Amino acid sequence: MRKKWIEKIVILLALTGVLLLFAFFLKDIMVPLFSMELKNDVEGARELLMSRGIAGGAAVSVIEALQMVVIFIPAEFIQVSGGLSYPFYIAAPLCDLGVCLGATIIYLLVRTFRFNTGKSRKASEQIEQISKKRGERNVQMLMYLLFISPIIPFGAICYWAASTDIRYRRYIFTVATGVIPSIITSNLIGAGARAFIMNSIPLWLLILIIFFMMGVLIVLLWLFLEKVWFRGKNGTPDSASYFLITKVVSLLRKHRQRLRVDNSKLKGLKAPFIAICNHESTWDFYYMSRLLEGYRYAMVTNEHVFAAPVLRHFTGKAGMIPKKMFYPDTAAVKMLRSLRAGYPVVVFPEGRLSEDGCSSPIVENAAPFYQRVGYPLVLVRISDAYFCGPKWRKRFYRGDIGISVTRVITAEELKQMSPEEVENAIKEALTYNESAHPANRFSQKKRAQGLENMLYRCPDCGAVYTTQTKESDIYCTACGKSHHLDESYRFTDEEIGTIPEYYRRIREQERAALDGARLTTEADVRIFSADKKPRMRKDKGVCTLDKDAFTYRSQRIEFSIPTEKIPALAFSCNEEFELYYKNELYYFYPVENRRQCVRWSVMIDLFREERMRNGKE
Repeated sequence: MRKKWIEKIVILLALTGVLLLFAFFLKDIMVPLFSMELKNDVEGARELLMSRGIAGGAAVSVIEALQMVVIFIPAEFIQVSGGLSYPFYIAAPLCDLGVCLGATIIYLLVRTFRFNTGKSRKASEQIEQISKKRGERNVQMLMYLLFISPIIPFGAICYWAASTDIRYRRYIFTVATGVIPSIITSNLIGAGARAFIMNSIPLWLLILIIFFMMGVLIVLLWLFLEKVWFRGKNGTPDSASYFLITKVVSLLRKHRQRLRVDNSKLKGLKAPFIAICNHESTWDFYYMSRLLEGYRYAMVTNEHVFAAPVLRHFTGKAGMIPKKMFYPDTAAVKMLRSLRAGYPVVVFPEGRLSEDGCSSPIVENAAPFYQRVGYPLVLVRISDAYFCGPKWRKRFYRGDIGISVTRVITAEELKQMSPEEVENAIKEALTYNESAHPANRFSQKKRAQGLENMLYRCPDCGAVYTTQTKESDIYCTACGKSHHLDESYRFTDEEIGTIPEYYRRIREQERAALDGARLTTEADVRIFSADKKPRMRKDKGVCTLDKDAFTYRSQRIEFSIPTEKIPALAFSCNEEFELYYKNELYYFYPVENRRQCVRWSVMIDLFREERMRNGKE
């Protein structure tokens, strides 16, 4: 006991000496420097440090140490100032020495006196969450990651590390080496600023230097993540690419909408499982990430959406499962591989975004597959997302969006159910109609803009491609009839009421002439090969669709696909429709009137419904 008290007294005296050293610089250097820091007066700091010679250099180290101990003060100011004032080979060691001095003080305070501030405790909790999410308990490895990434202040990292059982030698070595990339970046930015001030380089070069150094830091962080932190995890949701994609998407979407998440039914459920969700909007995959926080999962995605080389590289390494839309492929095998590796798998069985805010038909019955593999099914419903970002409008409107687990079917329950019962349970959980109970109100003046590309036919007179929109109205140029959308995206006249009702009327008009229906259009075509490095070639020809087959003819290509081989037709409003032939993806861009793209999709759906009604499917 006496020995411990002597150790504490010695440490206290040492810390007192360090504080006296601070006081030595306090009056003439540190107080003016802190004042300049508050004003972001980098040039003033440079002049002060250079005028004080050796004392100025020592002040850089002392202030760096102080800013480590008092973690709410950012260290970048003194690092940039050091780079401005001294040559790089002097500024970098001074800053690193200051960091090590501050880290040592923190280590002594925590280990000897159990010292901890409220901010450091909060940061430590954040670090523990990061450690838990990544499943990483190696303190040294986690310190390296945090020093390279600009998430948590250096001092907070040291407070957390000092509270673990890491030995001082390993602790201080990690600190000394881990902060080097950040110090070098800040010092070189300062050196570039010094050269600019002395008229040695132009402003554009200074800006280029700053962006280059930021890029270097990002590359270093990425290399550390991929080669060290996530080593051997490529191709899985435990990879660096998965980490990067989820962080970028979260940054882009986190504050773009208000999200209501109910995952209470997931409590206690262990991976792996299959999460099955409806598909209302482009950002549904982000909403799923919020619902499944704490799980690292593989997601079945449209193969061509991520066909670009860079996206293909990252999504492949992230463990995403590419799927050819409405075409047989090996996605089921890849799903099984992810499940057996212990990862949940997310599926959007509708395969396409909703046209009118109602459920799209599920054309592939996967119930036998789900029962064969025998993993729990998590049935998820997204609500109130359709009108925030429908496929016919380019702008995203902010609103309240809900995502919830409606039912969990355990592996034991799955064994007792018939395929029809599984299929019906999925349909029941995913069925929705956004117009039935609208939760959001949209005051934007141009609510109807783009809707004419979806509602291409007048429900009153039956004229085709005569609908137009103006602000919140959709009207027909043939008969002059107009319908007004209120702030809940409902029509104010009782005759139609909702967008789904309007869309249903169009479908019924098409159904009335289905027997002799025939669509023909000249189209510009883009063809994407099935190679691992997809190549795109162009063509131009004529597309034809009737109840028997889809046919395409050009000078170089001719093929025909029976309609029973096309369960659904994906399309983009006023742009293109698409399908696969011999494992190649064809994008058809109508030369005249691209509004017809939705009509081709409607006809394919109606042909399928007719076959089902006649018992042919």
